[in-house]
Amino acid sequence: MARISTNEPPARLIDLTRLVSRAGRVLTGVDRVERAYLAELLDRDTPLLALVRTPAGYLLLDRTGAADVLRRIDSGAFGAPGLMSRLGKSRPKAHRALESRCREQAIARAPKPALGRMLRRRLPVGTIYLNLGISNLTQRVLKGVRGSGGRIAVFVHDTIPLDHPDLVRPEAVPRARHYLGLCGQADLLLTSAKVTAETIRGHLGPSCPPVVAAPLGVDVPDLRPEALPPEAPAGRPWFVAVGTLEPRKNIGLLLDIWEELGSGPPPLFLVGRRGWECPAFFARLDAGVPGVTELPDLDDTARTALVAGARALLFPSLAEGFGLPPAEALALGTPVICGPSAICREVLGDAGIYLPTGKPYLWRNKIRELTEHPVVPPRFEPPRWADHFRIVLSVSC
Repeated sequence: MARISTNEPPARLIDLTRLVSRAGRVLTGVDRVERAYLAELLDRDTPLLALVRTPAGYLLLDRTGAADVLRRIDSGAFGAPGLMSRLGKSRPKAHRALESRCREQAIARAPKPALGRMLRRRLPVGTIYLNLGISNLTQRVLKGVRGSGGRIAVFVHDTIPLDHPDLVRPEAVPRARHYLGLCGQADLLLTSAKVTAETIRGHLGPSCPPVVAAPLGVDVPDLRPEALPPEAPAGRPWFVAVGTLEPRKNIGLLLDIWEELGSGPPPLFLVGRRGWECPAFFARLDAGVPGVTELPDLDDTARTALVAGARALLFPSLAEGFGLPPAEALALGTPVICGPSAICREVLGDAGIYLPTGKPYLWRNKIRELTEHPVVPPRFEPPRWADHFRIVLSVSC
């Protein structure tokens, strides 16, 4: 049964542009946040609409159409692309197919210049627009929502490009600066950690809208040991790192350590796709590092089984907005070795094993120790989505 809040707006408009674009792919942390919000809002009585940007313009979905997006994202049943999806044919087939299903379900469509007119016709005054996945936050959308009498809430996942420009593509810095400027026009900003909230306020200064921080929920799926990927060795300990392979994840530290472990090191599984181009790092992977295996396309069930069976999850990341993998690992009872960053300490508390990323010998020694002597991590109570939504949906969104 849907839950009823005493502080509900007349309607909510959730932007699903990013989630639709991720059709057929393993969902990233940002995608999973958007999916969680969609599922939660579908479970509430407040009228729900969804906005999807396409190459041809904008689509507006009602609750039925939004529910169809969630069902198809979860099931992988996207069908075939329609005729209109010939636009942007370089995009993945599943993306174009789900976009076609959205077009079929749409209660209104608008070319880009007519977005404001469509929103004025369709949105009740006071509707809350929720942008959760970075995509489609533009002046056109902000102006269209404002013109309809709506309010704007944006989830800011991190400010990493501005805080650590050396860890991202050069073009990501001006893009992040522009994006955060758009966020400054919102009525409310949401984020997942107090540390991140402070960096947002620091970048936006006195003009910063109110910022609400609420830990992301950690879903602990049913554990199915039979879902272990065939690469997992029977009767041997292994380690795992989860996340996109890009500079800020600092996976090069783990490659250095595995090269130093000598012959017959425990397996290390890198669960995540390769990110933006890092020629030297990818060349090392392509050449092969003893004991290291990439598993880029594991589904959630296989990934959960692999993490649950590991001696530890290794998380040497240099910058995070929240860091779901270590929280999920601890929720499964798997120890986590991570750097002593403020975000990790906020999310994991005393349950993490904190080692300086600049001292690889400490990591090497701890990995050797855990290989021989497994440990049980301290009790960790993972944050729940119910608590997250209790906070964010009670503050005028």
